Amino acid sequence: MKNILKYSIKFSSFLFIIIVLVNCKKDVVVTKPVVVTPVVIKEATDVNKFIYNGLKDYYLWEDQIPSLTSTKYLIKDSLNAFLNTYTDPQKLFTDLLYKYKTVDKWSFIVDNSATIDNWIQGISETMGFDFMLSRIGTSDDVFGFVRYVYKGSPAEKAGIKRGDLFLSVDDQRLTISNYQTLLFTKVTYKLSMASITGTTIALNGKSFTMTAIQMQENPIQLDTVLNIGNYKVGYLVYNGFNSDYDLQLNQVFKKFKDAGIDKLVLDLRYNGGGSVQTAIYLASMIYSTSSAKIFIKSQYNAGLQAYYVSKDGAASLNDSFTDTILKTATTAATPINTLNLTKLYVITSDNTASASELLINGLKPYLQVVNVGINTAGKYVASFTIKDWDANGVVNPNDSWAMQPIVVKIANSAGVSDFINGLVPDIQMEEDIANLLPFGDQNETLLKVVLNDIQGLPQKSVSLKSAKLGLVKVFDSQENRPFSKQMYINPLKKNQPN
Repeated sequence: MKNILKYSIKFSSFLFIIIVLVNCKKDVVVTKPVVVTPVVIKEATDVNKFIYNGLKDYYLWEDQIPSLTSTKYLIKDSLNAFLNTYTDPQKLFTDLLYKYKTVDKWSFIVDNSATIDNWIQGISETMGFDFMLSRIGTSDDVFGFVRYVYKGSPAEKAGIKRGDLFLSVDDQRLTISNYQTLLFTKVTYKLSMASITGTTIALNGKSFTMTAIQMQENPIQLDTVLNIGNYKVGYLVYNGFNSDYDLQLNQVFKKFKDAGIDKLVLDLRYNGGGSVQTAIYLASMIYSTSSAKIFIKSQYNAGLQAYYVSKDGAASLNDSFTDTILKTATTAATPINTLNLTKLYVITSDNTASASELLINGLKPYLQVVNVGINTAGKYVASFTIKDWDANGVVNPNDSWAMQPIVVKIANSAGVSDFINGLVPDIQMEEDIANLLPFGDQNETLLKVVLNDIQGLPQKSVSLKSAKLGLVKVFDSQENRPFSKQMYINPLKKNQPN
């Protein structure tokens, strides 16, 4: 018993020593605190923030872009981290567009806002002639057809006219592989002309040397009154909705009104669009100056639409006919000359786009519109210019970028829009590109069809010279024009949300 007690005391003492030692050891262990280094997210560039915020606020298809609707980007660091993954602003812009080049084929951005300013004014560096390139069959050789010449341009001064053909540039034969270089990379070149004899196209010994200049195209190509049987027919070739020429356009309609025209033929075959406001003026010149009649209705993204409705009411989404061309910084308000027509003939092509289509579609609920030609382009959405403004309307001096995103879908007063395949002609006829007679010539293919309809004459089948030659379209010069087939509204017309 004594031994057991002796060993128990020794064992207890041993346990006590271990516990003390363990407790002592725990007392001397020092745990170092974990130092968390905060992650610093660099501020995104001004231009990237401008692109993101501009599209988020104004882009028509904003609700289709996850990056624009994600709530995580309401947190500044998260947004900066996302924007910092882009070093190319152009790439950021296109990545934020809805089905770029398939649905949205028109939104664009530039690194110098003056580019957009010049485009809206119709200013570009050009030789001053519009053309199409074709080939025969599978040949690699191409040749050009001059469709029209700008007033006061180097081409007009050289003597080039509608219907002229050309084969060579600087004595080099145009081909599939070299036409872009020969026609669009030189400031000065010699254009060698050609003629068609039978099915042969050959140089005719004529040539013109031209130097491109920066100029503004006057969209009023021709206005004249034709005496056709018992009718006085006004004929207007109009190639662009450029607001700088609104007053001149109004004078054309005064001329038509004073002449007492019975019919109007509006030739929009080469008109790719432009200003919505100018389309409203032109519609009023043709049909009515009654502001009680709605011409077009606009639809924006949900946020922007709600802003406009809350601020100015639902009526602010509509544009009516008008009796006045608004004053500008350089011109006074001017009464509109209207014809009050009940029927209109319009010549169209696949180059007839945007504001041209808006005009036709907007007039259809009110008067008989007879389209002659082929299907139009199919564009019913519009853009406006967004620059990097601050709350006071001052442009950020740190960047000169500007963008022209699609912001609005436009319908007529009956709600008709979404004509993705274009407006279908009432009388179908192709332009005879191998036989381009002067504008206003009563035997010109498309005008002749219109004049026959006006007189109630039967439409005879037409044998096109271009079809006999087996011509295949290769290129349309309008494809190389800055931002062709665009339609824009004036952002200053509405108060924009900050």
